[in-house]
Amino acid sequence: MRVGIGYDVHRLVEGRKLILGGVEIPYEKGLLGHSDADVMLHALKDSLLGAAAMGDIGRHFPDTNDQYKGISSISLLDMVKGLLKEEGYIVNNVDVTIIAERPKMAPYVEEMRANIAKTLEVTIDQVNVKATTTEGLGFTGEGLGIAAQAVSTVMKI
Repeated sequence: MRVGIGYDVHRLVEGRKLILGGVEIPYEKGLLGHSDADVMLHALKDSLLGAAAMGDIGRHFPDTNDQYKGISSISLLDMVKGLLKEEGYIVNNVDVTIIAERPKMAPYVEEMRANIAKTLEVTIDQVNVKATTTEGLGFTGEGLGIAAQAVSTVMKI
């Protein structure tokens, strides 16, 4: 079994949709980025790639490549799953934490888990999603951005 961690941050801006875990969340701001800026899935993909010692998402899906402009992070997660399979890995477990003051994530967590499980072809009990605030401290506490952390385990088949 191999373990990987991932971390990502994106700025909140007006005029963008807020997408986390492949779920569009109603909010007055969205995350700025080259793709759909799903910070949660970006951290998850980095943790999966890290567990397999395959670099990071910037290496595989650079923001200098227009092919990935506006792309769904769920689609990129599916591509990461394909890269893992090519190297003989399957996903064992993923655990993701969203760090945001607002909006509240609880109403969307189960749909996020289902999206991830379906994409990675694992059972929902192999996927954990949780959210926390920073009690008003820092850029997330001030509502300037959202961060995410992820830990994944993969196994060689």
